[in-house]
Amino acid sequence: MSKNNDFSKVLSRADVIVLAFGAMIGWGWVVLSGDWISKAGSLGAMIAFLIGGIMVTFVGLVYSELTTALPKTGGAHHFAQEAFGPRAAFAVSWSILLGYVSVVAFEAVALPTVIEYIFPNYQVGYMWTIAGWDVYFSWVAVGMIGSIIVTWINFIGVKQAAVLQLILTLLLAIVGLFLIFGSAVGGEMKNMDPLFTGGMAGLMGVMIMTPFMFVGFDVIPQMAEEMNIPKKTVGRVLLLSVALAVLWYIFIILGVSLSLSDGQLKVSSLPTADAMGAVFGSAVFSKILILGGIAGILTSWNAFIIGGSRVMYAMAQDGMLPGWFGKLHPKYKTPKNAILVIGLLATVCPLLGRPALVWLVDAGGLSIVIAYFIVSVSFVVLRKTQPNLPRPFQAGKSNIVGILASILSIGFIVLYMPGMPASLVWPYEWIMFGAWWIAGLYFFMKIPKVKSIQTITTEQTFKE
Repeated sequence: MSKNNDFSKVLSRADVIVLAFGAMIGWGWVVLSGDWISKAGSLGAMIAFLIGGIMVTFVGLVYSELTTALPKTGGAHHFAQEAFGPRAAFAVSWSILLGYVSVVAFEAVALPTVIEYIFPNYQVGYMWTIAGWDVYFSWVAVGMIGSIIVTWINFIGVKQAAVLQLILTLLLAIVGLFLIFGSAVGGEMKNMDPLFTGGMAGLMGVMIMTPFMFVGFDVIPQMAEEMNIPKKTVGRVLLLSVALAVLWYIFIILGVSLSLSDGQLKVSSLPTADAMGAVFGSAVFSKILILGGIAGILTSWNAFIIGGSRVMYAMAQDGMLPGWFGKLHPKYKTPKNAILVIGLLATVCPLLGRPALVWLVDAGGLSIVIAYFIVSVSFVVLRKTQPNLPRPFQAGKSNIVGILASILSIGFIVLYMPGMPASLVWPYEWIMFGAWWIAGLYFFMKIPKVKSIQTITTEQTFKE
């Protein structure tokens, strides 16, 4: 367990909500809404996100209880360690880390992509071609500069990162609400056709994307020692962030479906932006929505550097990664080395271009669901083995929530398997997934065979 309690308790209730909500929104709602509707139909896409939202809600309930029972930086790392020991803790942390790293990589490439929509043909300085996609110096520079800025803000303190998150999330929410309410007034029901398309394959094709879209609420447990809010509030805040994200995606799909016809969707590169322009009858509004998209990129990017660095910190504190990753900055009280490594990774990712990173995102989605499964089973085990563990927030009296979360997580894992309509792409995505776990095996084998596990009481971390 971590023995260093030097984190600064500076995060308010509002900080925690916007960090989690901003993490879950990101950029996908701008660029992928047309793909969701094309695969499953307008109503089918909304149902797919509703099903994904149900799974995430049950997992969120599990996280809510465990976060208040074991409020330590690293979250799921400590849940699994208490239930099963250090090897399970490594497995869940390594899974989450791939998911977080994939989001950081995705956002580092999303930023120059969206700038291209606002300033067409800004690409100069051809460098090379990867998987058929030409990489230009100007495009790479935008992603790198964005990465350096976000990394620096996180390095100098979590409160500064939270303030940035609040400003960007407000911008994101205002722009999204303009589209939602605008489509309700100016949209047309006939544009909703077809309601369903692609059958079960189409529905599952969208469902498989939802774990990646919803990942982010779990950054709340990663920041447990930096929150300055009543312990009972933590679970409610986590669930509120999940509910807001589920509603956001469903209403964005509805807004785009009402605003653009099937033919318009098929030729649109950024359907959500085009929907905004169509509703208000001006391309200026498309640009305004893009500003919301940029805010989404930065909120997600910001939150996952926070979450990923805290996971690495917890692993280092328990000897699962080199101790260098567990160092806190003496002034800023941030895991400085972990932040720098994740920031460096984001900074070099634009050099790879867009195609390879899509594979990383899909592989990350599978890892995220595996982590959810381990946490859900940990919930069930801890209810039996440590029934007297203080639980300021309880997800029901029985184990049913944990059992359902486990079953739903398994169901989503199956969707990624070979032979399923929504399976990972062979060989690229499976190679990335396998390579990550092969690298993890090196650290896994070095985990101490015997490790003391101490139950952490809530009085050590949360104020009453």
